[in-house]
Amino acid sequence: QVQLAESGGGLVQAGGSLRLSCTASGLTFSHYSMGWFRQAPGKERDFVATITSISWNGARTSYADSVKGRFTISRDNARNTVYLQMTSLKPEDTAVYYCAADAKYPSRSTEDWGSWGQGTQVTVSS
Repeated sequence: QVQLAESGGGLVQAGGSLRLSCTASGLTFSHYSMGWFRQAPGKERDFVATITSISWNGARTSYADSVKGRFTISRDNARNTVYLQMTSLKPEDTAVYYCAADAKYPSRSTEDWGSWGQGTQVTVSS
């Protein structure tokens, strides 16, 4: 059974930084694509960033246009952990951030991800 546990959320002022972590268990982590999604109040869960498994000849990353240049996704296969480094945070980044895992090539659609964490709240004040 795949389990994902996010941490690192909190309250930060606009322009600040946070690093989210997601530690996985119950899977061969290096062979899984990992993703970050977010859900603001009253809105759908949206794609933020993904990173491929070792099966794809290097860790390929993909970002939503709204976070490109500000957020960085990375993974440490020895620690079964994926990170989301967030800089230059804006109030519109406020959301619950979810970690996702799947053995397939990463997709931007939430429907294509088989395992999800419980989420961690990020609040950016203006």
